[in-house]
Amino acid sequence: MTHSLSAQQQSDAGSSLFNVLSAIYPVSAEAIAYAKSKIQLLQISKGSLLVQSGEHCDHLYFVNKGVLRGFVKQGVKDITTWITAENELVTSISSYYQQIPSIENIEALEDCILVAIHRDDMQYLYTNHPEVNTIVRIILEKYYQDAEERAYICRLTEATSKYHRFINTKSQLLNRIPLKYIASYLGMTLETLSRIRSRLTHQRN
Repeated sequence: MTHSLSAQQQSDAGSSLFNVLSAIYPVSAEAIAYAKSKIQLLQISKGSLLVQSGEHCDHLYFVNKGVLRGFVKQGVKDITTWITAENELVTSISSYYQQIPSIENIEALEDCILVAIHRDDMQYLYTNHPEVNTIVRIILEKYYQDAEERAYICRLTEATSKYHRFINTKSQLLNRIPLKYIASYLGMTLETLSRIRSRLTHQRN
């Protein structure tokens, strides 16, 4: 479910996006002005789907506030494929770039504030403002590194090693995400994750 934002929330969300982009690479005033005229600001309730499997995803989203996860359905079971939070970009990559139906769902794990821009408007920025290409390339490099990290975790065979890896890379999210989603992301049962956490707690005490 989406909700309207106050004028102050809209201003804060837009400013956060441009501050993050400018920190990556200088952005021209003309590019910022065009983007400001095209962005949409969304508030998504916890538990709502931003993108649903089978739909086309035509927007790139900047997470101003909140946590989201991607997941795919396997029968009655859902499998968490990624988790992300503030100051990151979110979209269904294959749907956005290939213009095909999304194979994944994107769910808000908290109430989220997002900045959205349409694919056509991004294409305009790529063509007319070369610095945007540099910024997106740098962001996609990080996205690729994150995807490589997820692939590495999947290939680990020992459950405790997977959890340690999660702590090392996403410790700031440990208390914000239900354990069942962390377990799914790590490819283990909730019971296994609970045992690992209990054992590690006893070892520290």
